[in-house]
Amino acid sequence: MTEKKTTNFSKYIKWFWGIILGGFLFVCLLFLLASWGVFGALPTFEELENPENNLATEIISSDGKTLGKYAVENRTPIKYKDIPESMVKALVATEDERFYEHSGIDFRGTARAVLKPGSGGASTITQQLAKMLFTGKASRNIFKRVLQKVKEWVVAVKLERQYTKEEIITMYLNKYDFLNQAVGVRSAARIYFGKEPKELDVEESAMLVGMLKNSSLFNPLRRKEMVKQRRNVVLKQMNRNGFITQQQKDSLQKLGLGLNINREGHSDGLATYFREHLRSILKEWVKEHPKPNGEEYNIYRDGLKIYTTIDSRMQKYAEEAVYEHMANLQTYFDKEQKRNKNAPFYDINKKEIEKIIRRAKQNSDRYKQMKAAGKSEKEIDKVFNTATDMRIFTWKGERDTVMTPYDSIRHYKYFLRSGLVSIEPQTGHIKAWVGGINHRYFKYDAVEQQKRQVGSTFKPFVYATAINQLKMSPCDKLPNTPYTIPKEKYGMPEDWTPKNAGGKYGGELTLKEALAKSINVITAQLIDKVSPINVVRLAESSGITSKLEANPSIALGAIDLSLLEMVSAYSTFANKGLRVSPLMITRIEDKNGTVLEEFVPETKEVLSEESAYVILDLMQGVTKLGSGARLRSTWTSAGDAATGFPYKFTNPIAGKTGTTQNQSDGWFMGIVPNLATGVWTGGEDRATHFAGLKYGQGATMSLPTWAIFMRKCYEDKTLEISQESFEKPKDISINLDCSKAEEPKEGEEEETAPDDTDF
Repeated sequence: MTEKKTTNFSKYIKWFWGIILGGFLFVCLLFLLASWGVFGALPTFEELENPENNLATEIISSDGKTLGKYAVENRTPIKYKDIPESMVKALVATEDERFYEHSGIDFRGTARAVLKPGSGGASTITQQLAKMLFTGKASRNIFKRVLQKVKEWVVAVKLERQYTKEEIITMYLNKYDFLNQAVGVRSAARIYFGKEPKELDVEESAMLVGMLKNSSLFNPLRRKEMVKQRRNVVLKQMNRNGFITQQQKDSLQKLGLGLNINREGHSDGLATYFREHLRSILKEWVKEHPKPNGEEYNIYRDGLKIYTTIDSRMQKYAEEAVYEHMANLQTYFDKEQKRNKNAPFYDINKKEIEKIIRRAKQNSDRYKQMKAAGKSEKEIDKVFNTATDMRIFTWKGERDTVMTPYDSIRHYKYFLRSGLVSIEPQTGHIKAWVGGINHRYFKYDAVEQQKRQVGSTFKPFVYATAINQLKMSPCDKLPNTPYTIPKEKYGMPEDWTPKNAGGKYGGELTLKEALAKSINVITAQLIDKVSPINVVRLAESSGITSKLEANPSIALGAIDLSLLEMVSAYSTFANKGLRVSPLMITRIEDKNGTVLEEFVPETKEVLSEESAYVILDLMQGVTKLGSGARLRSTWTSAGDAATGFPYKFTNPIAGKTGTTQNQSDGWFMGIVPNLATGVWTGGEDRATHFAGLKYGQGATMSLPTWAIFMRKCYEDKTLEISQESFEKPKDISINLDCSKAEEPKEGEEEETAPDDTDF
């Protein structure tokens, strides 16, 4: 009896060891088959060396700040040395305590997870990286999930053989999607805290590590309390592993999340209009500069670094200036429109208004999408007349409301638009670019994309031609009397007799007085003396790229040009007559830091140094004696009421205002020795404008934005914006001393009538 029991026990022992051995061999076989690729292809050596990543192209300012990115995934990789030590410790303490001891698989952790469900995950950091890089989302099918897990183990072991522990941590943190366009730890640090990773505090590192468990669940923008609880778990783990003391843990757990959200979408952050224009430039660049293997670079995936000329500080000040002035100016416009039965339009009938609204409808994304879907005009009109939920722009912030798409079109027609661009004349570097009041809602770029009538801001090119060609002096006098250019002289359809604003004539005026007061008849005399063709040649040589017709009416700005063209051309005056083409990129690098191309501007001599200095002297008269004199005033004028304070500039400023027909466009161009800046303001449609000159002239619509911008720049001493005089040539033969000439009274406004150009 005893012998039989012993025999049965031996059989059980054999079965036990057989199962154990069989299970072990089965697991080994699974690993072997997985390594042979039976369950699906495994990454090759080359793929392990270069795991496929979507790396964002980064746009970098001249002062080293990231302006934005072009990305499928908003990822910019960093190196291990740039990851804060607190984050590495938090990661290891929370996700893989034996990370530095195992070779990709933590068998103790796996055994614990199998024998004691709920005690913690069995995946190591390396396994999680393998899953992200090569095996993808976990399958819900248990059999497929087991095979997937085996593949993760095999890939994890390969990764451990191929990379150091530091490299594995770096790849893991660079790859993880922290949501809200934050792919990788650098984007996460910038978006959630407005910092570079190295600058993160311990509790901030802990929050990001806490998100690794499940970023969709632990989303700081939706579940702050849950994220805080998860962060505190990470801090507890750091204390448990001896990385922080009990006192530090208790103190840090009491803190809030300290979020500082900085979104990085295409319509978020600084220089949105500039970045959109740059994108179009880069799309052309990649076609002409292929990779060594002949493929095109992908600006959304290949991790290029674009070093630009934009200064992030100046860009910030420019955007603030546009916002501050336009928010105030809009209040005056809105008050005026309450008395306008065709608001926000003037000078057109109902049929023309309907045409404007219909064109806006057809340009809308909603219309284009419905048209592409094959919808009829009747169906589209029904949608446009049906109220729906939407978020709209207001100067008091975005607002959720219910309105029809037609009403939303009308809503946006009320907003005045503005643009600003600033260029360093000596280098051609574009330092600030503001294409509109809000890129999310107003896509059209007022800097380069838009061309509007320039009015009196074109007059300096007429004066410059006369000075350069005839050696005329600012002190030379011309009669302020009606002047006619016969049609036969330049092949015009009729005689051209421009009028002075307000019909004021009489006596003689110096060129300095005439430009300061923007006298039309004297500008007409000058263009007749030098001929329109020579004015066109000088303007085009200075930087005007649009086609110009050589007729006398261009003297008064009867042409449509872009703000970028105008500021670039004005920069020639500040650079001693030397034209330097605008530059927005200094160099492009690939993801490894290899320089793909460096950029230098083109230069061309346009004016003599003497002539350039004389035209600057003339334009200084505008800011001392003419419409720009409010820059120096200590009193608050009607125009300054839109910004609330006088400007009190005392340094030399060369400038010119411009106001076009019916106040549709207001311009101000201002130059100091090392910065030329132009501002345009107006409605989307020329029929949207102020009714009169009190608020409708360039000195009110655009000059205040320039003043606010420059004031901010001067307050930032690190920018070194010049307040000195323009450098005077050593040998100057043209007389600049007009002390004996009669000068207009200080503060006298530009004489601009509703038909300022009179062409």
